Amino acid sequence: MEQTQEVRDKVVLVGLNSPVLAKEENADESSMEELSALVETAGGETVGIVMQNREKPDPRCFIGEGKVAEVQLYCENVGATMVIFDNDLSPSQMRVLTDMLGVQVLDRCGLILDIFAQRAKTREGRLQVELAQYRYLLPRLVGMWTHLERQAGTSGSGPIGSKGPGETQLETDRRHIHRKIDKLREDLEEVRRVRGTQRQQRKKNEIPVVAIVGYTNAGKSTLLNHLTGASIQANNRLFDTLDTTSRLLTVSDTLDVVVSDTVGFIRKLPHQLVEAFKATLEELEYADLLLHVIDVSNPEWAQQVRVVEDLITELGADHLPRINVFNKCDRIAGEILPHGDDIVTVSARTGEGIPELLAMLDGKLDRGTRRVTLHLPYDQGSLVDQLYREAKVEKVDYSETIDVTAVCGPQMLGRVGQWIASEPSV
Repeated sequence: MEQTQEVRDKVVLVGLNSPVLAKEENADESSMEELSALVETAGGETVGIVMQNREKPDPRCFIGEGKVAEVQLYCENVGATMVIFDNDLSPSQMRVLTDMLGVQVLDRCGLILDIFAQRAKTREGRLQVELAQYRYLLPRLVGMWTHLERQAGTSGSGPIGSKGPGETQLETDRRHIHRKIDKLREDLEEVRRVRGTQRQQRKKNEIPVVAIVGYTNAGKSTLLNHLTGASIQANNRLFDTLDTTSRLLTVSDTLDVVVSDTVGFIRKLPHQLVEAFKATLEELEYADLLLHVIDVSNPEWAQQVRVVEDLITELGADHLPRINVFNKCDRIAGEILPHGDDIVTVSARTGEGIPELLAMLDGKLDRGTRRVTLHLPYDQGSLVDQLYREAKVEKVDYSETIDVTAVCGPQMLGRVGQWIASEPSV
């Protein structure tokens, strides 16, 4: 039996295009389509789209009072319960528009925060979303509720229960939010510390780290599933993956790598989210290689690439080597596929191109790892424990000597070199 998901809100989308706004801040047909997809991801239904070309935004209500009246009438006609703007609104504009339209008003940033709040599952993900939400909320407190502007007086002439510390409820709430932000930052510092310890251990074990990055819905989780046999849910919707997932991938007989999936990027990604998610995204900075997954079937893929490249630069990871993985090639027919150095074309769904990707990874990350057979004297038995910790032990036999077959990195090879008996061909 077919199940239908309950619609949270019926939404009218509004976008403004103005020459005084930066190109990436303007609304256009493709950004409105993406906003509609975000609404669907959040559980809403888009019931109308209103676009406006205007010389400059109205400082009070952004789109001007005449257009607001038009949007209000539209909302009444289609039964909309919410209006979402593709552009960023100031806190005062959001308050004015809510009063004038008579329905809840959000901007793109607020919508993305709502989606992140729904999707985050791990403690780390929830911490990061909560921090971003409080940073977004702080400048928007004024006027959100009328009680915030009442001052608890000390004259005794106010209503019963109003006598207080002589500060507005707004100031009290601000102090509360600042305390919450400080506590969340402390918790995220602990996350960073744990991640730092894990990174040190990987570095000690000479395991390279590959970070998968890309625009939201480019197929990153599907690629990770295909490479590692993981069972991460991969759906055709924006921001389906928020919590970082790491898996061990055997690239070849002599190379294992840790592959980390990361949150998808998107145009107009709220700055609060970039800041809050740095505890997760700083993994990019410490990766040995980036896999930039690009949805080649999307007509806007070149613009999406620019968005991802800009965010990689902002996160300080633009110096890292990378492979551009053009995904969903099975959806392209009769066209010349992207090709060149550090480029591979794959279909994460069908597996096409995956062997070429693995070969490219092997070539990029080969650090002189070799499979060797060791004949260790029994007085060197402690080396077996080291090999288990810092190499890939495949076989151990106890006879006249301790015979170990293992895949070792350069550091371990230097330690055990005198006991290497042979290097079996692969």
